[in-house]
Amino acid sequence: MAVEVCSSAFVQLARAQASALGYTALPIAVVPHPFGTVSREAVRLMAQDCVAQIAGHACAAPAGVQADERACEAEETAAPCAQIEIPEAPDVYTAFNKLARAKRWSDGLPAVPPTPDRVEAMLAYTKRSRNEVVAKLAPAFGAATVESIAVNAVLAGCDPELMSVLVASVEAVAGTDFNLQSIQSTTNPAAVWVIVNGPIAERLGINAAGNCLGEGVHANAAIGRALRLLLRNVGGALPGDMDRATHGQPGKYTFCCAENEAENPWEPLHVERGFAASDSAVTVVGAEGTMNMCTLGKNANDLIRVIADTMRHAPSNEYVHGSEPWFVLCPEHAEIIHEAGISKAELKHRLWEESKMRAGVMAQEDFERLQASRTAELGLIGPDTLITISKKPEDIAIIVAGGKGGHSVYIPCFGNTRSVTRRIAEA
Repeated sequence: MAVEVCSSAFVQLARAQASALGYTALPIAVVPHPFGTVSREAVRLMAQDCVAQIAGHACAAPAGVQADERACEAEETAAPCAQIEIPEAPDVYTAFNKLARAKRWSDGLPAVPPTPDRVEAMLAYTKRSRNEVVAKLAPAFGAATVESIAVNAVLAGCDPELMSVLVASVEAVAGTDFNLQSIQSTTNPAAVWVIVNGPIAERLGINAAGNCLGEGVHANAAIGRALRLLLRNVGGALPGDMDRATHGQPGKYTFCCAENEAENPWEPLHVERGFAASDSAVTVVGAEGTMNMCTLGKNANDLIRVIADTMRHAPSNEYVHGSEPWFVLCPEHAEIIHEAGISKAELKHRLWEESKMRAGVMAQEDFERLQASRTAELGLIGPDTLITISKKPEDIAIIVAGGKGGHSVYIPCFGNTRSVTRRIAEA
């Protein structure tokens, strides 16, 4: 007997995910929402009621709760994508977009109709079979086949040459450490940030310099958008259904850049992670957003201090869970720190030490979350305990990107996630 347990705000998510997994009649025990602001006595009564609901469901007669094993097993191949006919209209493009919006296939922006010819052009840029399942994408655990990746790439307006980056990105987000299930369904504004390294970045024209996290370059915009469409169309994370973000963020439309390896004084990200400089690789990050760090400081120690000060903030998932904060250092700041004889490893260690935060500055409920999450790691945690933002210095991640100017970017991550890097296999 299986029973789902969730708060009243997440009943729709619970039903949608159960249905996606084949458990259409799975019973749900519901706890009133919110419960983070009520008394302990009220929580105790809620818990008692929840236990009674679970017992009631367990004692009830089964009602077709068994999942369809064929729908839940990860298969190596899947059926081809279905084709639809667009009714005759003066403007087929407009008709398709109206249909895409009605079916919730698009992100709200205009989409390119994925005609058979366009999909075939995408498939020509991979050696993998069109029906091969690259990954199962949470929370619906839909099968991301090579063909479905191509379809969503066309929807996003990708050039066929981008196909190999998308296949590797799908493999990466399905990695266990990435925790896509939580990223897709959280109230947090987490978005998937794609970082491309290696020769393919220059060959495809993926922007690593000025405005690399902004608009204006096709490859950046199309890669990030295509992955996002796959996460909603195959992964099932539709806003208001399984995507429960309180606000979301613009990065949920597209979030992609390359590392500026030409102006990086240290080894690039993919080399740091064990790949050859000649390899091309993609890294996915569960990013909360971006914070600009504008400083004209020319002293390396000053720069490290102000960057560490930026990391330190009380309402932080990263301190609660011991996370993986990210930095996009502009070439100017990277060069100042490198010229002072500071290696990337030393920079990470300095930031880890100098960003320690007194636990007592957190709100009481967040302080209790911190204790529940990290006591096994840190021992007894009191208000005066100095908390590190990550479990170890090596968990702080740094890339060099951007153009001229004294602006670097702090990118806090979701918390319960770790970035994943995959090699890009080109056709």
